[in-house]
Amino acid sequence: MSATFDLSDRPDYDPVIQQIADYVLNYKIDSAEALDTARNCLIDTLGCGLLALRFPDCTKHLGPLVEGTVVPNGARVPGTRFRLDPVKAAWDIGCIIRWLDYNDTWLAAEWGHPSDNLGGILAVADHLSQVRVSQGKPPLRMRQVLEAMIMAHEIQGVLALENSFNRVGLDHVLLVRVASTAVVTRLMGGDREAIMAALSQAWVDGSALRTYRHAPNAGSRKSWAAGDATSRAVRLADISIRGEMGIPSVLTAKQWGFYDVSFSKTNADQQLKPPQKRQFSISQRYGSYVMENILFKISFPAEFHAQTAAEAAVKLHPQVKDRLEQIDRIVIRTHESAIRIISKVGELNNPADRDHCLQYMTAVPLAFGTLIAEHYEDEFHDAHPIIDQLRDKMEVVDDQDFSREYLEPDKRSIANAIQVFFKDGSATDEVVVEYPIGHRRRRAEGIPLLEQKFQANLATRFPAGRCRQIFALCKDQPKLEATPVNEFMELFVI
Repeated sequence: MSATFDLSDRPDYDPVIQQIADYVLNYKIDSAEALDTARNCLIDTLGCGLLALRFPDCTKHLGPLVEGTVVPNGARVPGTRFRLDPVKAAWDIGCIIRWLDYNDTWLAAEWGHPSDNLGGILAVADHLSQVRVSQGKPPLRMRQVLEAMIMAHEIQGVLALENSFNRVGLDHVLLVRVASTAVVTRLMGGDREAIMAALSQAWVDGSALRTYRHAPNAGSRKSWAAGDATSRAVRLADISIRGEMGIPSVLTAKQWGFYDVSFSKTNADQQLKPPQKRQFSISQRYGSYVMENILFKISFPAEFHAQTAAEAAVKLHPQVKDRLEQIDRIVIRTHESAIRIISKVGELNNPADRDHCLQYMTAVPLAFGTLIAEHYEDEFHDAHPIIDQLRDKMEVVDDQDFSREYLEPDKRSIANAIQVFFKDGSATDEVVVEYPIGHRRRRAEGIPLLEQKFQANLATRFPAGRCRQIFALCKDQPKLEATPVNEFMELFVI
């Protein structure tokens, strides 16, 4: 009788883990465009967090787990008085960054918001800088924060290029945890072994389900999920630097690894055996490509697949605002990802449900000429039944050209087209917007508006003098890069 047993020889770390570790340890950031874009990403991300502090559903999550806790050299949460341990500070910063769905976006086979990683990066960098100053050592500089942002963007974005986690039901915040873990472990002084161990822990955590982003379960967890992920990264970095052992074949281990457990289709509906095996496809080396091509949400706090739809609706508003009751139907030509992720009919139950509904994000600017965060709230929705009336008249069409160009590396369009038809047989022209204003192809047009957005968001939290001080520093690339992280963070304390 033959025996069945597991082979316990400990393998090397999976190549995917080794490649990420070598990237954060050895890659030199020399792209002026990436550093400039990271600076703009920094200010936009912080501004989004400041704006979110106006919403009690967000602020109820903030602060120490135990009231009155005093943390020596605690990391600051921008726009508040909180000084927290780096794990909880990362949670809070990540939460405010993502709350309004207004920070940057990356769209590929998987999507996500790489600036979510700033929660862990800022919390760790601020804490470490204060500790170093207290010990008579030089603090970390904002250049290191910008470089960490570029690397986190790159890890998350390159993994997303050809690997669709959403198609197997997993949420993209997994990639936030992985990217944050790599760069935060490096910031904390981890060597190659510590970085690989921490990364293996990040993968073995698995992934949250996407159900909280979709009907019928869409809800506010999607607004704090990334904070949770980047916070977890800080915890994993800490225990790994303390010497916690890694799990080298966490991805490839037969039966028990991530690929077999979480990244393979069971095909139960097709009764295929064995399951289709899937592994990551990584099509290019890590560099600074993702930061250079990142998408900014400049005009609308809306899920990114709907940005161009909202822009088209604003353009149509003057033609339809006095004829809303006369509308017979509204045709939206869009791309496959938008249909799969944000096309919804029926009742929308909360703000998180509405800001992930293509039809809602089109109806509001058609009727009102703009789309702001308050438009998702119950009070606004309930006071304007015309929104749901317009939604009921919408036809959403999958345009194959839009869907193809969405994935083409030299285009990466996020196109939507809208045309309104009236009961008397007349119609508006179709308005097509292929690239949102936050796209790399529209940088010259978009950055001045991004700066205006930042200034407006600063003004929601700080007096005019402080706003001018922060904005002047953030406009000056060399001065910002040389600024100690602890001094930069002090500017954001209330």
